[in-house]
Amino acid sequence: MEPTSPPKGCGSSISSIYYNLCDLTTVWGVVVEAVAAAGIVTSFILLVILMASIPFVTDKKRKGMVALQVGILVFTLGLFGLTFAFIVGQYSINCAARRFLYGVLFSGCLACLVMHGLWLALLKRSDRGPRSWMLCLGALGLWMVEVIINTEWLIITVLRSPPAPGGVMTPDVSCNIANQDFVSALVYVMVLVIAAVLIAVPSLTHKHKQWRRDGAFILVTGIFTLAIWVTWIVMYIHGNRVVGNPSWDDPTLAIAVVSNAWVFLFLYTIPEICLLTQEDPDQELPVDGDHVYPASSLVYDNILKEPETPHQNVYMENKAFTMDEPPAVPTKPVSPYGAYNGQLRSYLYQPTEIALIAKGLTKMDQGTMMPRARAPSLNRGGGSSLPCSADSLPS
Repeated sequence: MEPTSPPKGCGSSISSIYYNLCDLTTVWGVVVEAVAAAGIVTSFILLVILMASIPFVTDKKRKGMVALQVGILVFTLGLFGLTFAFIVGQYSINCAARRFLYGVLFSGCLACLVMHGLWLALLKRSDRGPRSWMLCLGALGLWMVEVIINTEWLIITVLRSPPAPGGVMTPDVSCNIANQDFVSALVYVMVLVIAAVLIAVPSLTHKHKQWRRDGAFILVTGIFTLAIWVTWIVMYIHGNRVVGNPSWDDPTLAIAVVSNAWVFLFLYTIPEICLLTQEDPDQELPVDGDHVYPASSLVYDNILKEPETPHQNVYMENKAFTMDEPPAVPTKPVSPYGAYNGQLRSYLYQPTEIALIAKGLTKMDQGTMMPRARAPSLNRGGGSSLPCSADSLPS
């Protein structure tokens, strides 16, 4: 029966089912309402920021996760709205919305977390994760399972419930559900919570720091969600009966919903948005085996390695020793330093004969024998500092 006078803080024209929204004597309704309203505003602002940050995302891999993050924000926004259904008093439509949306909204958030964790695990294994549309299809499939379960459960318990003795269906039949039955319908959601925790563990050993952080966000979010679910299930099934106050069922569910929604925002969504526009520092430096070379040294090495064709003339320019096989019968003594012009070597590396022998490069164009150095003939009377040939010797 409705009270004769409205509680403190509520007007006389307000229906009794909305008293928890304005009753200042029972503070829990007003506090949870304020926290849920702040969550709705925060979720909407984060959604706008996330959509506006898409053109500035430079990492293609991280850009593929935007769809999952948008999905989590949408379902989190729905969780904040569902909180008001547990603050408001029970009636047929409200009870049906509670039972259907509780598992559906939680499964949507957890399905996105599970797919993100799966993507990180596959990325660690093969350095290439699935595409964005595949992740969205996977999350949609996981979410549709809970939608089907809740739909069947709602149809079986409400539409096929036995009518009253007078042939009229009980008005509040959707609210006459035992607490154990409500929890039993959420078994699939509990499986998703455990899967989100377990699937994030392999990504903690990823070689790239940014993906390790993503795995840590998912793991911490899953652990806090698991703790919240264990707490409210114990209180909802057993705790409120022990303390002798079953009227705390609705506050227990309302606090669980709003606290878990804030966990999704603080521990996953906000950190992911902060890292969305950052570049990957691990990909700036190319890795060659176990060594990392800066980009400047690679440019310098490329400059030195660009002129490949002059290497063919290295042996022709360095004529300190002749590379030709001497004839069987020597005819004229030829100085091996005849081609020396007094200029310094070019910047290219010119291997000596000792270096060629050490590397086994002893095969020449005209033969396979090692070249021999011949003693030069010096011109004692010449005025030039360069050696001369045998034709210029005095007879």
